Amino acid sequence: MTFIKEILTELEKLAPLPYQEDYDNAGLLVGSPDTEVTGILFTLDITEEIVEEAINKQCNLIVAHHPIIFKGLKKLNGKNYVERTVIKAIKNDIALYATHTNLDHVTGGVNWQIANRLGLQNIRILAPKKQILAKLAFFCPVENTQEVLKALFEAGAGEIGEYRNCSFRSEGAGTFLPSENANPAVGERGELETVKEHRVEVMLPTHLQAHVLSALKRAHPYEEVAYYLSALENENQYVGAGAIGELPEPMDATDFLGYLKAGMEASVIKYTEPTGRPVRRVAVCGGAGSFLLRNAVSAGADVFVTADYKYHEFFDAEGRIMICDIGHYESEVFTKNLLHDYISGKFSNFALCLSEISTNPVRYFS
Repeated sequence: MTFIKEILTELEKLAPLPYQEDYDNAGLLVGSPDTEVTGILFTLDITEEIVEEAINKQCNLIVAHHPIIFKGLKKLNGKNYVERTVIKAIKNDIALYATHTNLDHVTGGVNWQIANRLGLQNIRILAPKKQILAKLAFFCPVENTQEVLKALFEAGAGEIGEYRNCSFRSEGAGTFLPSENANPAVGERGELETVKEHRVEVMLPTHLQAHVLSALKRAHPYEEVAYYLSALENENQYVGAGAIGELPEPMDATDFLGYLKAGMEASVIKYTEPTGRPVRRVAVCGGAGSFLLRNAVSAGADVFVTADYKYHEFFDAEGRIMICDIGHYESEVFTKNLLHDYISGKFSNFALCLSEISTNPVRYFS
């Protein structure tokens, strides 16, 4: 028996909700986390047709990239597709979950899916985020250090990219004088005590601060734990917008356009004048990515693959880079495959279904 909250826990390990943009509305939109899962339908968008598909496939949880509830809902009377979709889901006991800009911002997320379909190598975040890391420094008796660190690592501290259990320690002498009301783990009330201690430092994501501090206080032997928590300005190289990588071999611009069209199954590509140099380094951003053009140019990208470019924004290429707009749906539709594959590696006791419905509202005439 698996409950919705167990699915959400795994999804939020991949894409923590605190990594979403302030304007976003990712998370559980409809339904109770305590409901048992009968099946999951993975999709890019949630529409009335998608809910009907979930009903037919006996899936009571829909996991989407785009949140169906984005702006505030003041009424539910079915006057538009958003209200009708939510009403239909509620009537049929179907939970709705969205993992949106938080999935855009993580290593292995939306932009990795594009990069992998294009066969890019050495993939990394194009615009890493700042101010989402903190440093915890604390003091601990030498003989207790390892036990306390174990608790912190289990709480999510000490992870730097592909490395786990990262810490720094230095040894010194700690002194303290317990009051008559204290209950010291070491020493006696009213007597100055000197203890051989480690100063220990670990890094952690800021959204885990409360969890990590709780683990520190539970595991630490002292009644009063001495610690410092500092915000860091460091860029987190594993969280941020867009991605960039290299093709295995350079390509002619025309050949690359054909390669891109086939790889992303795009109907059309809007693009700017090729730069005249071979295409090797490629920047990507699922959905509307024009805000990352400067980052793509600074990173030395030959091409920037994204969507939703406006007419005047294409002029910003200025011969430095070739912009390729493949369409919003086309740039993100394979996100449902990413989510399906991720969850299928965690659960196998109920149906996991890929939506067979195209939710693309755009049509092309040729």
